[in-house]
Amino acid sequence: MKKETYNDNFIENLSRYIGETVTIFTQSGGESGYGFTGVIFTVNKCFVRLITQIGPAPGYAASPCYPDPNRINKNYYNGCYIINNVGSITDIPINKISSFVHNAI
Repeated sequence: MKKETYNDNFIENLSRYIGETVTIFTQSGGESGYGFTGVIFTVNKCFVRLITQIGPAPGYAASPCYPDPNRINKNYYNGCYIINNVGSITDIPINKISSFVHNAI
């Protein structure tokens, strides 16, 4: 089997799971060797994009921050608690994927 054919079939298989939660293990060491779990957002011939953490929903329509009476040791600016987490995505190169785990059903 030609390498191009294998890659096309693998990319097609990954594309079937767009919107699903999967775990992708990569050819790497350190923390990334434990794999990445997230929802497949997009797949192309170069990389897979996973949403690995979804950011919070908007809570205060009038302000980008919200007051917090328990403000000990927290990020504050002008009396407001700043929300630093807007979510995260992970781009994984196709040629670095060693294993792809998904639900059977």
